[in-house]
Amino acid sequence: MPICKRCLLSESGQFDELYETLMGHVSAIPADNRVADNEYHRRLDICKNCDNLTDGMCVLCGCYVELRAAIKAKQCVKYFW
Repeated sequence: MPICKRCLLSESGQFDELYETLMGHVSAIPADNRVADNEYHRRLDICKNCDNLTDGMCVLCGCYVELRAAIKAKQCVKYFW
């Protein structure tokens, strides 16, 4: 399986089951702990332009960015959203 640099799980087409699981976790985050949709997409845009994004994971911290970006209390280790 080829490595997908700067790809989110939702875009790679390689990890559909994992993506569905992550989105289940995102939807389970209480609304007061989850960022608004526009902020979520802003954060993901930052990740998509980062050299440290590989196969939907941040190689600096090991997170799945589509989950981490949804949580208000989480920060990017490089860009400090």
